[in-house]
Amino acid sequence: MEASGSCKGCKKEALIRDDVTGSLVCSSCGLVQPFDNYDPQLGGFNGPQGTFVRVGTTGTGSSLNYKDKKIFEAQKLIDDLLFKLGFSSEKSNEVRTMVATITEGEFGQGDWLPVLVGACSYVVRRQSNRALSIAEVGSVIGSDVYELGQMIRRVVEFLNLKLPDINIVNSLESAFGQCGSLNRVSKDKVNKMLKQGTFLVQCAVKWFLTTGRRPLPMIAAILMFVAELNQVDVRIENIANEIHAGVATTRLRYKELSEALVKVAQALPWGKDVSTKNIVKNAPFVIQYMEMKSRLLPGKRRENLESGGFDLDGVVSDCLNKEFDYMPQGYDMENDSQYFEADNKSGLDIDNSDKLKLSHECLSVIYSKFLNEDSRVNPVGENGGDHSRKRRREYDPSAMNEWWNGKSNMSKKLLLEQILEKDVGLDAMPPSFVSGCLAYEQRREKINAAKLRISKIMYPSKANMGDTEEFSSEEHLHAKKKRRKTKKNGIDWEDFVIETLLLHHVKEDEIEKGHYNTLLDLHVFNSGCL
Repeated sequence: MEASGSCKGCKKEALIRDDVTGSLVCSSCGLVQPFDNYDPQLGGFNGPQGTFVRVGTTGTGSSLNYKDKKIFEAQKLIDDLLFKLGFSSEKSNEVRTMVATITEGEFGQGDWLPVLVGACSYVVRRQSNRALSIAEVGSVIGSDVYELGQMIRRVVEFLNLKLPDINIVNSLESAFGQCGSLNRVSKDKVNKMLKQGTFLVQCAVKWFLTTGRRPLPMIAAILMFVAELNQVDVRIENIANEIHAGVATTRLRYKELSEALVKVAQALPWGKDVSTKNIVKNAPFVIQYMEMKSRLLPGKRRENLESGGFDLDGVVSDCLNKEFDYMPQGYDMENDSQYFEADNKSGLDIDNSDKLKLSHECLSVIYSKFLNEDSRVNPVGENGGDHSRKRRREYDPSAMNEWWNGKSNMSKKLLLEQILEKDVGLDAMPPSFVSGCLAYEQRREKINAAKLRISKIMYPSKANMGDTEEFSSEEHLHAKKKRRKTKKNGIDWEDFVIETLLLHHVKEDEIEKGHYNTLLDLHVFNSGCL
């Protein structure tokens, strides 16, 4: 069938229509003519619908509308976040229901949706009394902990929920599971470390080391301490990063924990020799003492408790046994009347402990030598002689596997009231309260010194230089922090601020609180004069 028109290629009028495809083909050159079947599809909004694009769809290849597409993407995001947090299918359904209730089934899109999902996940886990830290959720969803905390507060208020109190023991158990540095440690040792950590973390609660503070740094510090106690080679930075705790704060909590244990160790005969540097070596004895104290009923005394909860005579006899040489070179025990008094002048009767009287100084020397002795001396000399009588032994915590029994209730999960009733050898005040009292005293001293300086300038005849110098020396004695001070009279910026407030007749009670910026705004900058 011929058609009118010329070929686009050869320009000849030899076009015919193919019977199969219906397209125009040139019978001379065989070229298929383009745009032969083009239909413009005119008609506006009421015209026929297009071939590939439909009004109201989400794009090419999708048959979902905008709302269904939005819900689908939100569900996909929720499933991904809950999988990273390790939620079960049951808890995941609770989170989805909570998000749907808050958004009224609309869900949504945007940066706020992951924050809402993280907040709902934290609330669901908190309601089931299982530990999930805000820092961990924030690291998964990529949000700041403060923004996440605000969203959690809004979720709780919107749903009118009441969350249970945080149990720090649950957080400790979760931290043991998250800490990858303990993966190579045997399961039995990890269980023992968990009980020791539970004991120490509840002691830290009694000592108010966790009051008003984030629990993760203290948990990381206790993990590090029990790892050192059980000779597990870890770094405090790795532990802090693995459980999402601040490294600097973890170091500070470790220091506070060590200082508290040192205070407990003062009740032992060698307590004055215990410091934060050797507290790990002394920790088995200190913890034994704390366990015995915690098991002691009120009003009841236990034998050998003042000696640290173990047989002190047995320890001394073992240290003074002739098989081991724990005394310094040239140290004559029999002739030193400062430390020993025995009826038997010819020799030292170790077995008769009633006749052996040891002073605290001698016991400290023996114990220090016992801890620091070197065990590298070969009992058999080069000439084949047996030197076993002079063999030395180094302190090895692994050789004291039986010191921990875990019989104290402090090794189990207790309520706060039960923890506070226990006696672990130390009744401490909250560190923040102690620091606040010291700060008040320092500011009171600065106020008195400022009043003396002002009085010296206003009334030169009544000035007393001796009082000023005496107060200045006392101020330097109590100052703990390094301050920026001028070279003249040791006066810093805080002294100038206090003088300015006193000259503007600000009450001393208000100055003692230390809110200098607020007081300056109220009484100095808004008073009309400087």
